[in-house]
Amino acid sequence: MNSSPKQKKPAGFPKTVRLLRHADFERVYQQGRRHFSPSMTVFFLQRESGEGPRIGLTVGKVLGGAVTRNRIKRRMREALRKNFGPLSAKVDVVINPKKSAVTLEMPKLEAEIERAFAAMQQGKGVAASETPRRPREKEKKKSR
Repeated sequence: MNSSPKQKKPAGFPKTVRLLRHADFERVYQQGRRHFSPSMTVFFLQRESGEGPRIGLTVGKVLGGAVTRNRIKRRMREALRKNFGPLSAKVDVVINPKKSAVTLEMPKLEAEIERAFAAMQQGKGVAASETPRRPREKEKKKSR
């Protein structure tokens, strides 16, 4: 019989702090602001209601196979978990990592996230209307 106490799992991301709905992601992309860094693009949009920030990750197939994409997501979640505390603004955040996020050292990745969170707290970033998003393939076909 093992008499040692159960070790608690480190605090992850409960559903209350995650961005889950596709409509929420689209709203952040279309109405929010952008912060660019060498290994990621961070989209954010201030919210009127709710508590604290909500964060979503998008890692597209263009970044590699499933193993690579999952590795990027695990690294990003860990860096977010370590730097999540200081972010207190009511904001929805979507992070789009770049391919370099898979090989970047963790301290540098955490520093980039910390800078992005500081920019969000100050409301800095490029407005979505200033840098229009390219239409997706489906949207291109509809417009013809």
